[in-house]
Amino acid sequence: MDLISKYENVRARLEQVQKDLTDPAVIADNKKLKELSKEHSVLSRQVTLMKEFSALTRELAENRKMLDEGIEDEEFKALVEQEVVDSSARLEKLDREIRILLVPASPDDDRNIIMEIRAGTGGEEAALFAGDLYRMYTRFAEAMNWKIEQLELSPGSAGGFKEVIFSITGSEVYRKMQYESGVHRVQRVPATESSGRIHTSAVSVAVLPEPEAVEVYVEPKDLRIDTYRSSGPGGQSVNTMDSAIRITHIPTGTIVQCQDEKSQRRNKEKAMRHLRAKLLEIEREKVNTERSANRRSQIGSGDRSEKIRTYNYPQNRVTDHRIGFTSRNLTAIMDGNLDDVVSQLMAEDYKKRLEQTLQEN
Repeated sequence: MDLISKYENVRARLEQVQKDLTDPAVIADNKKLKELSKEHSVLSRQVTLMKEFSALTRELAENRKMLDEGIEDEEFKALVEQEVVDSSARLEKLDREIRILLVPASPDDDRNIIMEIRAGTGGEEAALFAGDLYRMYTRFAEAMNWKIEQLELSPGSAGGFKEVIFSITGSEVYRKMQYESGVHRVQRVPATESSGRIHTSAVSVAVLPEPEAVEVYVEPKDLRIDTYRSSGPGGQSVNTMDSAIRITHIPTGTIVQCQDEKSQRRNKEKAMRHLRAKLLEIEREKVNTERSANRRSQIGSGDRSEKIRTYNYPQNRVTDHRIGFTSRNLTAIMDGNLDDVVSQLMAEDYKKRLEQTLQEN
């Protein structure tokens, strides 16, 4: 794709959006105003980068022409040669940045998420690794200045979690975390293994974009709400008050529960957030089934049965099987340093989405 020829189209669209933002009808429509403001921000960034790309392309061509024609002054020649190297590197970076910006933004990118981590095959070791993943994600969230709120947990008998469900709120949470859905496999010697034999265990992770309450309306008549006595950690009121909540969505059979708070009202609020996210996922699964070919071509398919990543402790190695990415820095990754993994997944996903966008256009 010729980015320079694309510049005029982007600039024209930016001018139109700027004009629309002054329209009283748009100003009075909060949803439309928000959408156009977001598009304006992206288009402005595109125009700025494209201007630099165009100017740098002309400059690089001029410098290469001078070198082809010959430069007698060796000092000046060396300076021009270095500028060619620097300009080429900058152009490659600009090219990547612009192409990513040209991919239509997903409406889910700015959504908060609800994550579900469940121990799979491997018994106690799987529960321990579920706890390790929870720690990894909380550390990453802290580094990103995101907020984590626990919704439900079920401790493992030897530590870790059989299941832990929590929300993450902040800027572009779903954009970065959507690729974590799937089966995470761990290979290591469990703490409970006396012979030093390496075990393979698995943990499933689900990432659910969290909808606004108005986006997923739930009929009260479709709900069965049960209260029960909390168990496990939670303060003095645990085991003494029926504060835990279990909600069943009768039409779909979806069940969520929460006992994290002492307040029944707060537990109900958290459970309803989880339920809406689950119902949104169900609706999207229907759409994804209809578009299965397209879904399989995407990195963030959200398929929980797909083995997406292996954490090999003896080799200090993490491998993401979807893109063939391998890092020999497992220790840092488990400590929440997910930047390299996330950026590689995002780059590959945007590459595929850009190819699809160009085919459609």
